[in-house]
Amino acid sequence: MVTEGEFSEAVFVENGLIVETGTEEHLTDKYSERIEKKMDLQENVMYPGFVDSHLHLIGHGEKLIRLDLSEMTSAEEMESALREKVNTLHSEEWLIGEGWNENNFIDRKIFHKNELDSISDGRPVLLSRVCRHAFLANSKALELAGVTKETPDPAGGIIVKDSNGEPTGLLHDAAAELVKKVVPEVSQEYLNRALKTSVQHLHSLGITGGHSEDLSYYGYVERPLKAYRSVIEEERLKFRAHLLVHHEALKDFKEIEKEYQIPFVEYGALKIFADGAFGGRTAWLSQPYNDAPETSGVSIHEDKELLQLVKIARENNMNIAVHTIGDMALKQTIDAIKKCPPKNGRDRLIHVGLVDEDLIEEMKQLSVILDIQPGFVASDFPWLIERLGTDRIPYAFPFRTLIDEGLICAGGSDAPIEPVNPLLGIFAAVTRKKPGEKHEGYVPEQKLTMYEAISIYTSGSAAAIMREDKRGLIKEGYIADFTVLDRDLFQMSVDEILEVNVVFTIVDGDIVYEKTT
Repeated sequence: MVTEGEFSEAVFVENGLIVETGTEEHLTDKYSERIEKKMDLQENVMYPGFVDSHLHLIGHGEKLIRLDLSEMTSAEEMESALREKVNTLHSEEWLIGEGWNENNFIDRKIFHKNELDSISDGRPVLLSRVCRHAFLANSKALELAGVTKETPDPAGGIIVKDSNGEPTGLLHDAAAELVKKVVPEVSQEYLNRALKTSVQHLHSLGITGGHSEDLSYYGYVERPLKAYRSVIEEERLKFRAHLLVHHEALKDFKEIEKEYQIPFVEYGALKIFADGAFGGRTAWLSQPYNDAPETSGVSIHEDKELLQLVKIARENNMNIAVHTIGDMALKQTIDAIKKCPPKNGRDRLIHVGLVDEDLIEEMKQLSVILDIQPGFVASDFPWLIERLGTDRIPYAFPFRTLIDEGLICAGGSDAPIEPVNPLLGIFAAVTRKKPGEKHEGYVPEQKLTMYEAISIYTSGSAAAIMREDKRGLIKEGYIADFTVLDRDLFQMSVDEILEVNVVFTIVDGDIVYEKTT
């Protein structure tokens, strides 16, 4: 992956680093006295270790151990799963669910709080939408949070109300925080288990590292850091975690940062949300939604507030990582960066769901990387065409254009919001369609080549954190993190990508996953 079409026959690794690549004969002769172990790939193919540039590591583990609603294809199926879960809870326990998506339902049904009341048998309910920018709460949860018809929309959020002014139970963005604050805190053991479950699952998918944002969702910031220390340091589960720091957690994080210098864990940019998501029509657009002309989405911060957060990052010698899906959110973020540019490194623009030619030109003048999620194309189309209309669709997730314009792109999943499998992301990047669909792809001119698709998960993820000189390639002096697949992605049809199996995952020169069957 140093250049397209370049392969090496063998690699000599020592102390977690690549010493040299070349032929087996040459390396065996040159390093005969230092070689302790020789590993035959047996016709399998080794790549630089796949790194997910955007996910929520503990949240992904929660999805694996909690009620997962993301695969439900009807409201009836979702209701049945909720009722079944209720039967496993004690009388005071919250019913928590992850990942509902009404766009998967034929009738696009969104449950009302009264319907959740009838399901929950008096228990409070909080269900996160797949995008995590919308939530459903029942009457008991709203009561505990003090949300009534008199409660105003908080800044950056919407409490959806009916014609009588009563909350329906649907909460967008910051409005959900009103309820989240009264959900009982999970235990430290739960966080440890969620993170361990997550890392082990990622290893099985060939993922050697990930850029995550976990520090503001589980009470005091030390709690998730204790989970990282427990799983990665004490249990020695090698995984390269790069942690963004949510701006609301920054003060507490700075107080204990020195106490949590954990092997394989590093700390990165200040995380900021500028808007919501397309699914709930909370992504902030410069023009109204095509299918809901009464709204253009939600701005999380006023211009002055966003600029102040950027200044705080600079004062702490940090880059920023901004969630920006709509074009208006992107413009606001670009304007803030121009007024307060980074002292060093690169800022991160996350998702970049909708652009235009002027915004692309402005991004090219900044020290930024684009943190893109190919899986969004597979999940958001075709309904995204309804949201944006045909005129704007060519500028939605335009990966080909962004790369052709010379912008650095890193590839992630946004798990648990989307499936974490990098092969699914690669498939989406090169086909721009869902598995099994028989068409040329959604906006097919934006497809990436196989080399580009793999690169965003390897060298692209390295460039996102200014590590492109040490990570993301199989090259002398680079870290010995590898993903071994049972066939060559460059020698197959695109429809075969999802049939590929991970054989080994290797971190720091050590095998952390091996396929056994």
